[in-house]
Amino acid sequence: MTGLRYVYAVCRPFDAPLQAQLTGVAGAPPRQLRHHDLIAVVSEVPERDFAEEPLRAHLEDLDWLTATARAHQSVIDALTVVTTPLPLRLGTVFRDDSGVRVMLEDREDGFRRTLDRLTGRVEWGVKVYAESEAQEPSQESAKVASGRDYLRQRRRSHRAHEEMWVNAERFARRLHESLSEFAEDTRLHAPQNSALSGVPGRNVLNAAYLVPRARSEEFVELVDRTKNEEPGLRVELTGPWAAYSFSGEENS
Repeated sequence: MTGLRYVYAVCRPFDAPLQAQLTGVAGAPPRQLRHHDLIAVVSEVPERDFAEEPLRAHLEDLDWLTATARAHQSVIDALTVVTTPLPLRLGTVFRDDSGVRVMLEDREDGFRRTLDRLTGRVEWGVKVYAESEAQEPSQESAKVASGRDYLRQRRRSHRAHEEMWVNAERFARRLHESLSEFAEDTRLHAPQNSALSGVPGRNVLNAAYLVPRARSEEFVELVDRTKNEEPGLRVELTGPWAAYSFSGEENS
């Protein structure tokens, strides 16, 4: 029995080969499925795992979900090297090639408009973290100091703490303005919660930038120059990625 069709992305036709031995979800190699001037990049996946009911159950399994997301992303990354992909949601599955073509037909105009806007561009992510915390008065100093001295220490600590966040937010705004000059579009995402992400420090900037490939080197150099500009602040750069933040798929 033939499997279902797992769709990774939609793009324009391309001739450059993908990485040798590239495998995607469920270990299957991706292939191109053409419809007019659009390509859906698909692979065959087993119905026992990807039909509606088993897929819903698998999405509650963190280990399965992590492995599937990595395989999905490996195909998107390979496509980003050779073309401009429009990534689809994780777990986008159709019954057969005909079902994929119907989807392409229904959304053809929107796909074309989005690909026209994204072609030749990549997404870069930049995060800024404030790493240092103002020190609270130690228990030892609290024992030897008078109550008045202890309160004075607390006020100084509070002011230093507030000044640190004001400085961090000012730096993040200035960096975002500078990077935006290289970008055709930007997205400011909600700051990450360190308790959930496991990343140390307070996240004061979490931004995505749509940058022409031709300007990416300048963009990266600008980020690199800022990395040691402010003590206590950590700047992280990720990418280049397919333009997830600018594809509109989250609203589809």
